[in-house]
Amino acid sequence: MKGKPGIIACVLLAGGLAGCGGGGAESFLDAQAMAQLHEVLSKEPRLPDGFTVRPQQAWRMPFGQADRNCRALLEPAGGRAPKQALTAQAAVSYHGDGLGEQAGVGLARYANKGAEGHLNDLAKALGSCHAVRTSSGTDLRLQRLAVKDTGDEALGARLRGRLNGYPYAMDVVVTRVGDTLVSVVHTGMNEVDAARTRKVVDAAISMASA
Repeated sequence: MKGKPGIIACVLLAGGLAGCGGGGAESFLDAQAMAQLHEVLSKEPRLPDGFTVRPQQAWRMPFGQADRNCRALLEPAGGRAPKQALTAQAAVSYHGDGLGEQAGVGLARYANKGAEGHLNDLAKALGSCHAVRTSSGTDLRLQRLAVKDTGDEALGARLRGRLNGYPYAMDVVVTRVGDTLVSVVHTGMNEVDAARTRKVVDAAISMASA
């Protein structure tokens, strides 16, 4: 399946996220890597039943306010991964058949073991992100999500509470597969199914490994 122009976000950031990617080489564009990520995200993914196979625009956080640690943890799935040593990046989203269900997938490829360093930084951000609260009625509490046998190493979290006053939940998983960070968010009203999240993560890893 061919992706529509502009749907897949292949972006090279001018600035890094606060709290992520301390030192290391600056990012540089690798045209071959960019083309490869664009191609794998244009193909029909092996997502769980009920998800659309046509990729949509990159996922965006549904709240405008969050501290730097929470933003650092969430933004890679929307195509805003840490920039140090970044060589290529792409992000898409898919709609599920559950109420408010959406999956965001971000792939970010790095040079010079940058993926390992950034995952360590994201683990620190996870330890410091406790909740997301806004004046519009958003109050999401974070708890760690167990992630086993996923990629080379991984971390996970679940945010649960209210989004603009309505029940809302979100699973977040970031996995390293070689030199690539694979970031996934799986959202839904009321609840998200952890087994379904795992299937989305497995599908995203298969894209990164293609």
